[in-house]
Amino acid sequence: MPQPQLAGRVALVTGASRGIGRAVAQRLASAGATVVVTARSVGAPALQKRFGADHLVAGTLEETVSLIETAGGRAIALAADLEDEAQRGTLIDRTIEAAGAIDILVNNAGFADYARVDAMSDDTFRRTLLHYLEVPFALSRAAIPAMKAAGAGWIVNIGSVTAMPPLRPYADYARAGGDTVYAATKAALNRFSQGLAAELIDWNIAVNVVAPSTAIRTPGADQLIPSDYPTEDVAYIAATVLDMCHLPAGERTGRIAYSMQWPHDQRLDVRSLDGRDSLPPAEPPAWSHPAITGLAEWA
Repeated sequence: MPQPQLAGRVALVTGASRGIGRAVAQRLASAGATVVVTARSVGAPALQKRFGADHLVAGTLEETVSLIETAGGRAIALAADLEDEAQRGTLIDRTIEAAGAIDILVNNAGFADYARVDAMSDDTFRRTLLHYLEVPFALSRAAIPAMKAAGAGWIVNIGSVTAMPPLRPYADYARAGGDTVYAATKAALNRFSQGLAAELIDWNIAVNVVAPSTAIRTPGADQLIPSDYPTEDVAYIAATVLDMCHLPAGERTGRIAYSMQWPHDQRLDVRSLDGRDSLPPAEPPAWSHPAITGLAEWA
C-alpha cells in the first residue's frame, strides 16, 4: 500500500523528548512533515514525578531533533511546560511562528503518578486531569482557528487501553489498583475526542484517538510495566498515528484505534520509524482486552 505523504504539513507533537512522542515525531517526519517537538527537557533530562518521588528520566528534545535530522527529516524544538498556563497558552502561536502553520496536533504528553484512590494526593489527582483532559482541550482550542483557516486539520489524542472497564473477575492488577484516576481521565479523553470530531467535521478537521493495544516500554513507563511483560514495538502506534493524519475528516474521524488492531484490520504496511523498512504484519496480542479485538467501528 502507498505510504501517507505529509510533505508541506506541519505537525506539533507534545511530550516528544522520549517514548511514544519521540517515535510519533520520527514517523511523521519520515513521511515528510516538518515536526515541532515540545517537552520540558531541551538539552538535559527533566525530573518526573512517580509514586510521590522525583525521578530523572532519560530523553531530551535535542536528541529527538538529532534523530529526525539524521534520517533526513526536519524538526524544530520548542520548550514548554504544559502545566504552566502561560506556556501552554502560547505554544500554538509559537509553533505557527516557528514553522509557518499547524496542520497536525498530537496530544501525547502525560503525567502518571499512580496511587490508589484512598492514598492519592489532591496534587496528583489535579495534575492527572490537567495533563489528560485540560491540556488536550486547551491546545486543540488554540489550534482549531488555524486549521479552519487552512481548510483541513488533524488532531490525534494518545489514549490508553485502561479506559476500558476492568474485566471480571477482577485480576490481581486491578485489585491492587493505582491507575483508576488515570484510566478515568483517558476514558473522558475518548469521549471528548468523539464529541470534538462531530463539532469539527464540517471544517474538514479530523479528531481521533490512538492507544497502545497492551503496553509499550518507554523510559517514562518502564517502572509501571513488569519486567517479564511482553510489550509492543513503538513503531506500530507511530504507524497508527500517521494513518490518522492524512485523509479528509469525512473519511476518518471520531475513531478510537489501537496500535496492534488498527494496522492488522487496515492491512497497513507498518514501517520503521525512519520510514525505510517494512515490519512484520501486526498481530493483535492474545492478551489484549477483548473489547478491542475485532472492533467493527471502522468497518
